[in-house]
Amino acid sequence: QVQLVESGGGLVQAGGSLRLSCVASRYTFGRHLMGWFRQAPGKEREFVATISWNSVGTIYADSVKGRFTISRDNAKNTVYLQMNSLKSEDTAVYYCAAESYYRAGEYDYWGQGTQVTVSS
Repeated sequence: QVQLVESGGGLVQAGGSLRLSCVASRYTFGRHLMGWFRQAPGKEREFVATISWNSVGTIYADSVKGRFTISRDNAKNTVYLQMNSLKSEDTAVYYCAAESYYRAGEYDYWGQGTQVTVSS
């Protein structure tokens, strides 16, 4: 089955940067959308960013636009999330997601999540 493994989370001061990575296996990575979502304590999971299979198209949540950058390396089956100018409200568990094989634009596969904590 499809496996997504995130890494790169941690504790950072406000204004700092982190780079998250997500490696996919047993998945036709280079043909599908990939996305990042996050869930803060006591809140629902929310969309952060998505990137098309060929990196031509990217979409960001308004809350991260201009600070976060999503990218991918299809040769490495890896998607990245570069997070700059981090704020305390960015504290959450960040999840990598892979597009469904059967429903375009929907995500069927999820990683286990990586914790990002931003101290103010």
